[in-house]
Amino acid sequence: MPYKISNVVEPGTFASREQPCLPASGGLVLRPWSPDDAGAVYEAFQDPVLQRWHARVADSENEARQWIEGWRADWAEERSAHWAVADAGSGDVVGRVALREIDLADGQAEMAYWTRPRFRGRGVAPRAVVALADWALDAVGLHRLELTHATVNEASCRVALKTGFVPEGTKRSAVLHEDGWHDMHLHARIAP
Repeated sequence: MPYKISNVVEPGTFASREQPCLPASGGLVLRPWSPDDAGAVYEAFQDPVLQRWHARVADSENEARQWIEGWRADWAEERSAHWAVADAGSGDVVGRVALREIDLADGQAEMAYWTRPRFRGRGVAPRAVVALADWALDAVGLHRLELTHATVNEASCRVALKTGFVPEGTKRSAVLHEDGWHDMHLHARIAP
């Protein structure tokens, strides 16, 4: 039985091209991950603050390298799209930004991000989120991007609000973290 509504974004939109590098304000660039970035990923996941909000930990650089291989494969399979956020001058990885749970038919995805500890407080996450959201909504044609965070994660709430993700409500007891179930704030940004 055919669908009455066309896909918002056609399958193959990601897989048919190389993952792009995207400029971000303030001297940042979003670039595809490289196996050489495994040390930065491993180091980031040793941080207790980052670990608090993630279900996974990296036990070695080799494991981080495997994650990167998976992130690169996700692009071709159009499941998710992950970028290293890097200093445009030095190339140093300062964080990560991603589109998770991509649904091309409905034109939706979930925004995810983190910043390495020594680069926090410099506006890295907001600049990366804006660059990726603008590209996803304007260039790719996604219609809706969601951003969720634990209600007690005030830093992520500030990022969401600074980047135009409008609060929509609270998902009660929605995500299990190591310390138990967390209520999650739901924010969204819609295509103009």
